[in-house]
Amino acid sequence: MALAPLATVADLEARGVTVTPSEAPIVATFLDVASEMVRTAAGAPISQLTTTVELEGEPGQRLHLPGRPIRSVATVALDGAPVTDWRLASGSLWRREGWQTGCGPSVVKVTYTHGLPSVPADIVDLVCRLASRALVSYRDSDGAEALAARVTVSERIGDWSAGYAYGDHFSEVEIPEYLRDRLSARFGGSAHVVRSR
Repeated sequence: MALAPLATVADLEARGVTVTPSEAPIVATFLDVASEMVRTAAGAPISQLTTTVELEGEPGQRLHLPGRPIRSVATVALDGAPVTDWRLASGSLWRREGWQTGCGPSVVKVTYTHGLPSVPADIVDLVCRLASRALVSYRDSDGAEALAARVTVSERIGDWSAGYAYGDHFSEVEIPEYLRDRLSARFGGSAHVVRSR
């Protein structure tokens, strides 16, 4: 299931970015890409949804669930058998007997609701800034050149001349490492998503 972008064209326009009708499809793509990059850096979907994950169960009593904040837990199964003797505490499932049925790790399947009911303003702003950078690059180039990170390395005005090179960064929509670390610390964690609804 594809998640809705963390920001909209209306959010961009509220920040003074004018989007023409002909640009709307590419801007929608930029917002999707920027949203996915922010979610990947955060290790969580950020926006609220119900997810089913499979986690490795260990002998410890706590099983940490990814995608903070955890809103509610619907079902829990340990190696395929339903489990009801757990308690949700501080974003993890607590169970007196732990999360392992034998000598080796177990598979714990959890369906739960997590994330935020509305996207925080700073996350909306970050997605808008990333998408805006891609839009500026798109507007400054012709066709496929917008996909290459071209930078001007020399320019001359008299008898006009310009020199271009392709930058060492891959995309206009990149999140600096310090922001990735901050997003990961704030929303934390990742897991193999089996099914979302």
